[in-house]
Amino acid sequence: MTDAAPAQLTGHTLIQDYLKTLDGSPGVYRMLDAQARVLYVGKARNLRARVSNYARMTGHSGRIARMISETASMMFLTTKTETEALLLEQNLIKQLKPRYNVLLRDDKSFPNILVSKTHAFPQIKKHRGAKKEKGSYYGPFASASAVNRTLNQLQRVFQLRNCTDAMFESRTRPCLLYQIKRCSAPCVGRISAEDYATSVQDAERFLSGKSTAIQGKLATQMAAASDAMEFETAAALRDRIRALTQVQTAQGINPRGVSEADIIALHLENGQACVQVFFIRGNQNWGNRDFYPRVGADIDAPEVLEAFLGQFYDTKEPPRQLILSHPIESPDLMEQALSQKLGRKVEILVPQRGEKAELVAGAARNARESLARKMSESATQAKLLRGVAEAFGLDAPPTRIEVYDNSHIQGTNAVGAMIVAGQDGFLKSQYRKFNIRGDDLTPGDDFGMMKEVLTRRFTRLLKEDPDRDKGLWPDLLLIDGGAGQVSAVRQIMEEYGVEDIPMVGVAKGVDRDHGKEEFHRPGSRPFALRMNDPVLYFIQRLRDEAHRFAIGTHRAKRAKAVSATPLDDVPGVGATRKRALLAHFGSAKAVSRANLADLKAVAGVSDTLAETIYNYFHDT
Repeated sequence: MTDAAPAQLTGHTLIQDYLKTLDGSPGVYRMLDAQARVLYVGKARNLRARVSNYARMTGHSGRIARMISETASMMFLTTKTETEALLLEQNLIKQLKPRYNVLLRDDKSFPNILVSKTHAFPQIKKHRGAKKEKGSYYGPFASASAVNRTLNQLQRVFQLRNCTDAMFESRTRPCLLYQIKRCSAPCVGRISAEDYATSVQDAERFLSGKSTAIQGKLATQMAAASDAMEFETAAALRDRIRALTQVQTAQGINPRGVSEADIIALHLENGQACVQVFFIRGNQNWGNRDFYPRVGADIDAPEVLEAFLGQFYDTKEPPRQLILSHPIESPDLMEQALSQKLGRKVEILVPQRGEKAELVAGAARNARESLARKMSESATQAKLLRGVAEAFGLDAPPTRIEVYDNSHIQGTNAVGAMIVAGQDGFLKSQYRKFNIRGDDLTPGDDFGMMKEVLTRRFTRLLKEDPDRDKGLWPDLLLIDGGAGQVSAVRQIMEEYGVEDIPMVGVAKGVDRDHGKEEFHRPGSRPFALRMNDPVLYFIQRLRDEAHRFAIGTHRAKRAKAVSATPLDDVPGVGATRKRALLAHFGSAKAVSRANLADLKAVAGVSDTLAETIYNYFHDT
């Protein structure tokens, strides 16, 4: 690795000097500016050959020419193979977010359906995150709504339970889901273990793409019930067949010739990009999502798609096929890297005809229409931000607005919330929540809570981005409150030497009605905007979003507090043993009063843990 730049050299001259020490090894290179900020991360099969391209004086696009001119130093890391270089490159891009790389800005995980196998009567539920629980996973689905819709219909068809194991064990009579024919009530023995296992098997066969066989089986059972004059049973089977058909209808496209693939289409226009991804699993369409990677005006489709694939599948499991709208620069290398990650072959296709080409065309049309909507919304957002600048006397339209709010009930379970909005609308990945820690605060002291939130926020900002060059600092602070709140915030900002960030307090008018808000700025008289001013509606949306986020955070904290028990503090007692203890004794108080012999009798509680629990409650 080379860390230090040759003295006094920049741009082409600098790069030419680095060539003296480079060989033909594969690896990753980084280009840095004079402040040591990473401008670009790239991979190379041959580092010397790749870097020599930048040493040429001509033939570069405007974006690359600017990058070269800003380069003040470079760093190199050799790898054993080009595949390792590709994987390292994508990790560094996601970590460092270089200015001149294509950057995937939305990298959320996708939900799955889990048929849990930790119980004799398996549970079907939505799952997101690491696949640690024993069971069968089906996905990914494009959104939580797609999973919920499918689960809702699957419950109608197969009547599998979705309750927790603890709730299952505590039932003495069927719940409401049984009454509305969404569950077969295995908790109280309304279905045998064998019949329930058959339903589980049928549900898994459907999720694996064998829906036609399931429908045929149900149709045969319905005919047999009708012939036997068991009309109630036949009607129930008819309803299940209809529900199964509704699942397939809601999925839209269900390709016959594609069993497992991601359909990925790109549309580039005016320096912006949209990538549309359709998830095909078990010959079923499990939804689609659009992504808007950061690109430059002079970048081409192969580079964008290759960067997208590398970053998108860095934390996600790729399917057997990736069906693309455009070829990428290094398809063989990408196939090798993804196959190595998955442990089986991954194939990259760019179809020209047939069903796969039709699927890509449909995804490309969606990408084009989504980008058009996005650009229209961005134009509207830019106009609103200009209006905000004019209304509040800002020097320029803000690119990052931070809105703060608190939530509590008489001072209990107090939380602070921060939402962020900018040129792309609400930036939910930037939202932050703060558990109010101040033990010396008077219950309900909104000023004190706001002071704690902002103190923690700007202490961290000064530590993480003291030069304000990472885009983390706000251009405008919106505070839910009036003159008192604004004065308190101003005092906090002055303590930290941050006096150049505009702040506005948003207070409801005398009647506390929407449309009668008053705005407070330090050193200025309160003022209002016209009732029909679009900027007023925009500020209301920001304030309401902050309130929604704060309320949701507070409710989650309150719910957690309600379900808390003294067992949470006992060393070695996790969620599973906590459930076992509560199921055995009925309450945490009963656990605290139990003798050592009774504690040892609980399933899953060892003699050592029983002694730990006993000593925790009986030590004086």
